[in-house]
Amino acid sequence: MACEGVFHVASPVLVISASSTKEDMVVPAVNGTLNVLRSCKKNPFLKRVVLTSSSSAVRIRDDVEPNISLDETSWSSVPLCEKKKLWYALAKICAEQAAWEFAKQNNMDLVTVIPSFVIGPSLPNELSFTASDVLGLFKGDTARFSSYGRMGYVHIDDVASCHILLYETREATGRYLCNSVVLDNNELVSFLSNRYPSYPIPRSLNNPYGKQSYELNTSKLQKMGVKFRGMQEMFDECVQSLKEQGHLL
Repeated sequence: MACEGVFHVASPVLVISASSTKEDMVVPAVNGTLNVLRSCKKNPFLKRVVLTSSSSAVRIRDDVEPNISLDETSWSSVPLCEKKKLWYALAKICAEQAAWEFAKQNNMDLVTVIPSFVIGPSLPNELSFTASDVLGLFKGDTARFSSYGRMGYVHIDDVASCHILLYETREATGRYLCNSVVLDNNELVSFLSNRYPSYPIPRSLNNPYGKQSYELNTSKLQKMGVKFRGMQEMFDECVQSLKEQGHLL
């Protein structure tokens, strides 16, 4: 049977280290995404490509008004990412924009899912970068999450379901923010320390961006009937998975 749909679930991003450069992150992300799309172009039966982007391509801005609701028209600031050396975010911006340009030039039906920080059970025993960050919080590590600031969170099952929904819904078009809740760093650790008191979760975290109050507008998906799981469910399943895999006692 011919392939009619492609899910490009993530652009390649190398493990971030202090020595990572702009080229280390951006070039593989853009080239990897375009390589997939070039292969898709060769398929005469292709109907749609669903590409996974990231809220990092939307939320990192220094011109956000108080209490603003960011939506699918919003893009993170490239100059701000470069100034703060946020190469992961820059890679996500560049990869998604390259995908949209390619789709436009080649008349390709492209839809992008823009998930926030994905939480939930992990299938492989070797943790992803984001899952490792969560594990660090439960072990008292403040360094990683302190760099995130205010951020959205979403259950991994909701992200997967949204990919399928957007592939199967012919009327779907453009970008779709996929997010359950937005929290400041200190709101997150307050929730976690109260719910999981046996772990040395930090009581507070720094926010390198200062006071933030934005929200993420997910009305496009909600109008399609999507109902997002809450914080308790996503983190309970995440913690249970970490225990079963031996990462947490």
